Amino acid sequence: MATKAQAQHAAGVRYRVECADPHAHLFAVTLTIDAPAAQQRVSLPVWIPGSYLIREFAKNLQGLRATQGRRKPALTQLDKCSWLVECTPGQPLVLNYQVCAYDNSVRTAWLDAERGFFNGTSVCLRVEGQTESPHALEIVAPTLADDAARWSCATALVPLKADKHGFGSYKASGYDELADSPVEMGAFWSAEFEACGVPHRFVVAGAAASFDGDRLIADTKAICEAEMRFWHGDKVGKRGGAKPPIDRYVFMLNVVDDGYGGLEHRHSTALICNRRDLPQRGDKKKQAEGYTTLLGLISHEYFHTWNVKRMRPAEFARYDYSQENYTQLLWFFEGFTSYYDDLLLRRAGRIDDAAYLRLLNKTINQVMQTPGRLVQPVADASFDAWVKYYRQDEQTPNSTVSYYTKGALVALCLDLTLRHEGKGSLDDVMRLLWTKSNGGPISEDDIAAALEAVGGRSYALELARWVHSTEELPLSQLLRVHGIATLEDPSQPAQALGLRVAEANGGVQVKVVLRGGAAEKAGFCANDEWIGVELPAAGRKGQQRPAQAWRIAKLDDLALYLGDAAKCTAIVARDRKLIRLPLVLPTGATTWRLFSHDAGKVTNWLA
Repeated sequence: MATKAQAQHAAGVRYRVECADPHAHLFAVTLTIDAPAAQQRVSLPVWIPGSYLIREFAKNLQGLRATQGRRKPALTQLDKCSWLVECTPGQPLVLNYQVCAYDNSVRTAWLDAERGFFNGTSVCLRVEGQTESPHALEIVAPTLADDAARWSCATALVPLKADKHGFGSYKASGYDELADSPVEMGAFWSAEFEACGVPHRFVVAGAAASFDGDRLIADTKAICEAEMRFWHGDKVGKRGGAKPPIDRYVFMLNVVDDGYGGLEHRHSTALICNRRDLPQRGDKKKQAEGYTTLLGLISHEYFHTWNVKRMRPAEFARYDYSQENYTQLLWFFEGFTSYYDDLLLRRAGRIDDAAYLRLLNKTINQVMQTPGRLVQPVADASFDAWVKYYRQDEQTPNSTVSYYTKGALVALCLDLTLRHEGKGSLDDVMRLLWTKSNGGPISEDDIAAALEAVGGRSYALELARWVHSTEELPLSQLLRVHGIATLEDPSQPAQALGLRVAEANGGVQVKVVLRGGAAEKAGFCANDEWIGVELPAAGRKGQQRPAQAWRIAKLDDLALYLGDAAKCTAIVARDRKLIRLPLVLPTGATTWRLFSHDAGKVTNWLA
């Protein structure tokens, strides 16, 4: 007999997902539509919200067939991701198909004998006309020979009926919630904790035996509580305090040999990191840089719980899963989140002032070493994410700028300006936007209005210069006012030459040639292999240096072989042809280094 909760959620759209063949990486999906339309259309999304690239998930769908009782209705493919079924109205329609799951990222789906993972956008066909109806998802435990008993299942969906391992039936209010709730399966590590009264779960797949789960949970709990207090005040979750917008949350971390990334969801996040970046038991050394990066990722994706999954661009009020969804506001939703991810690590006590300044320094240099910042405004870079940021090639750094890093620096400049003027801070702006929008869609006009309300004046000029033009940001001036000075240190060889390279197997492979640099002026091209350098004879009679030619294995070799020479000939291989390039060696190339000249001012800002 159905429970009251199950009866209230009588889903007319039901999915059953099975691990059909882990060795072939195949999920089997059964979709039942209780009341199909006579001309029932179904489709699979072409992208997943939060990752702005058309990924064509339908390329992984195979073997689609339809049945109504004993009848096989006509099934016609309409385009790359949509199908039409000629149905008998009033009779349940059953669709069966398979999905090849061979993308071990946070965006799509993966299945092998060790682990399963999927997003609804990759495996669940949309039932057109019924996307607002209740949906149900049944996740079937695999029948692997030796390890089936060890597998568990984790998702942020609310269970209808699930076993102690998490396999069973779950409910979703509609397709959007189903698509926004990834599923993790396997013999993963799992722990639970509360943050401001809200239950959280952290699952980790692929960790080594040295993994220190207690430390990860303690640090994550501190981050979550710092972010809840940021948005809702110190009494959040307590009697008389604000109620957070979530009643549950699940972190899903896939640990691999080499990988990094995350994707935000309303009640969960999917993460990926390097195995060596996890904290290790018994390691009392200074916190490793890789682990700090992981904590920053956790902070970033959790901040999205408010800033993009609820408060979001007006253009994202409703997602169109069939095509690109454009907005100029990623500089705010991703960039401001990138500003606060590290700042809230500091406020949560996971890093100190010096560590925070090192992270900020890194962000500044990344932007300053991107010639594209002088080519495309960050608002336009947001709009072009679909064709530039997510389709990077050798010319990307020369034609655009990251809305993550440039957006973070815009947030920094606005925060420091507001604080210097004494009327408030960017914290106040963010909380005002949340309150005014009721955690819903906003526009740039709303952002401008909130800045004016907090700062007591219009910030239209700053937005025009910092967001909608390619003017340089006044970073040095604003930082100095808040106790931070900048030094200019000599650049590393690649930065000085205007190159991005890969050094492996005893060779230098050119990946990017930056606009305006010495390497571009010499004629370097992306994909060149830099083999060696030649120097002509030089010096006075009796002290003459003979002509020399050297093979280089890394760019640091240049200082050894060239000394104080001002020019050389670079020997590169291009399409297996050896080419000599006249290279004028740069002088005076610098990179920024931040240092505190007034610790009190720094702490006041960061606290």
